[in-house]
Amino acid sequence: MTTTATAFASGQGLARDRATTSSAAPWSIYAVLFASTSVILGVIWDISWHRSIGRDTFWTPAHIAIYLGGIVAGLTSGWVALRTTFAGSEADRGTAVRFWGFRAPLGAWVCIWGAFAMVTSAPFDDWWHNAYGLDVKIISPPHMLLAAGIAAIQCGAMLMALAWQNRAIGDRRQLGRLYLLGAGLLLLLAATVATEHTQRWDMHQSHFYQVSAGVFLFFIISSARASVARWPATTVALVYTGLTLFMLLLLPLFPAQALLGPIYVEVDRFMPTDFPLLLIVPAFAVDLVMHRSRRQINDWVLALLASAVFLVAFIAVQYPFADFLMMPWARNWFFGSHRMPYSVDPSMQARWYLMKPPDRLAVGLPIALAIGYASARFGLWWGNWMSRVQR
Repeated sequence: MTTTATAFASGQGLARDRATTSSAAPWSIYAVLFASTSVILGVIWDISWHRSIGRDTFWTPAHIAIYLGGIVAGLTSGWVALRTTFAGSEADRGTAVRFWGFRAPLGAWVCIWGAFAMVTSAPFDDWWHNAYGLDVKIISPPHMLLAAGIAAIQCGAMLMALAWQNRAIGDRRQLGRLYLLGAGLLLLLAATVATEHTQRWDMHQSHFYQVSAGVFLFFIISSARASVARWPATTVALVYTGLTLFMLLLLPLFPAQALLGPIYVEVDRFMPTDFPLLLIVPAFAVDLVMHRSRRQINDWVLALLASAVFLVAFIAVQYPFADFLMMPWARNWFFGSHRMPYSVDPSMQARWYLMKPPDRLAVGLPIALAIGYASARFGLWWGNWMSRVQR
């Protein structure tokens, strides 16, 4: 691949290319964003499948949705590369990254890599299940390879929309919304991977807030820094919240029956995802902090402010909301806290509505603040880089 200066410089050539860039998004951006959506919703569906039915066959509808997204992203990005290389205009080539003699936007190359990683993970995952049986953890070697491919596709889709946003002149609101959709899908993936550390019975413990500050703040603040929208962090959190609620309400509408023992809980509907974390509140607080700063304060100071505001706002809403999720009022179709996977044994069933007691919060929360500070600082650095991406 060409050097960083060649790939990302915004000199006179890029300025001329920007002048000819339309504010209307091409079909390829919609295609890769569709692929990104199909992939992450397929992942959530697949997790529900494992918790409701168990290991069935590789050719489940959930797996098809996942790999359909990978194929669509790979083929679309491959077409963009071929068209830019052999039939693209000078402006197209000027906004492309060269790799092995071919030219394509940076995001397209990332999508292509992600598609290859996903296709590679498929036989690996099938072998893993045949060798070791049902997954007991989300985090396993084939799942991590699959997650890397999914993350690459989602990151590539976001970068394609972002580069078009950064090059366009005139009204960039549509492109800005497409970019934030891609960023929200990436946040949803991060939340899905972190699920094992963000269970509701852990929400009174410092580890929960350490993981949340380390994972979520990076994606929220980096997306906000590179956006042209007025409330970017809030919008990204809304995408996460909306899609999570959509799957929470949709999945139980369909019948399911456990097929793999041991079966401890009778299941007749698909097990939904957990109720979304209340990230929209700290995201709104981060937006307010960034509005007040307007780049008038150093990013090191802004990172500290963002970490503190994120943690205070998140604890203020999530800590008491965790108590609510354990109450009978939350055991309904909307909050879904009464639904259990078929594999929950009697000992865990007895503790299903019991919150773990608070640990040493006086020690753990300052650690969460420090982790959030590092996450926010890296997020601002990444967001600064993304705001300059034009290829």
